[in-house]
Amino acid sequence: MSSPINNEKHITNNDLMRNFIIGFSDGLTVPFALTSGLSSLGSSRLVVLAGLAELFSGAISMGLSSFLAASTDAAQYAVEMAREKTEIEECPLEEEQEIYDIFAEYGIERCHVFMVVERLKQDPEMWVKFMMDFELKLTKPNRAGAWIEGLVMGLSYLLGGILPMIPYFAFKRTNDALFTSIGITVVILIVFGYGKSAIVGNPKKDSILSAFYTLIVGVVAAGTSYGIVRGLDSANPVRA
Repeated sequence: MSSPINNEKHITNNDLMRNFIIGFSDGLTVPFALTSGLSSLGSSRLVVLAGLAELFSGAISMGLSSFLAASTDAAQYAVEMAREKTEIEECPLEEEQEIYDIFAEYGIERCHVFMVVERLKQDPEMWVKFMMDFELKLTKPNRAGAWIEGLVMGLSYLLGGILPMIPYFAFKRTNDALFTSIGITVVILIVFGYGKSAIVGNPKKDSILSAFYTLIVGVVAAGTSYGIVRGLDSANPVRA
């Protein structure tokens, strides 16, 4: 009979999933809002050129930002680990007391923690790991995976952004492209909003709310952009 713990379902690769969700969500919303706003000018060529410019620059920016953030986390972890090693070497008694304090937060008495402390003292590396995990509550980043996180962020932004733009390549009339883009994006926003909540195990009700909120964000962003550009163009007409 398999152990119950083996049947537990947990989400792995949280960083990659988070990067995909952020990248796809931003990619779907920002270029869609931009192209919707520019479509009020009546030029499909302008919409496509500006949309592609924003799409690629945004994907590169998001990807590099994610890479730098992951690299910084890895560097920070290394600094904290080195500091913890020094503290264990120079102030072992204080560090031992910190172990007792950690377990005390869970209501575990000192007498029951003694053997744990003695075992950790025999393995300094495990002692350091314990302090990193439970005192500082830091998860060891995968330095080699920083570029993967950046790539996932950039590509997901690119994927999310190109979908609302497809109609502008297919239709000559800007209004036809705009309404088709809106229809496509609304469906994607609903599916994406529901999916990103359901995939982490949220109840169906919460997933439906997530789909609704995601749709509202996209609609508000696009509507605001369209209204602003339309208003500015009315005050000072621009034609491509």
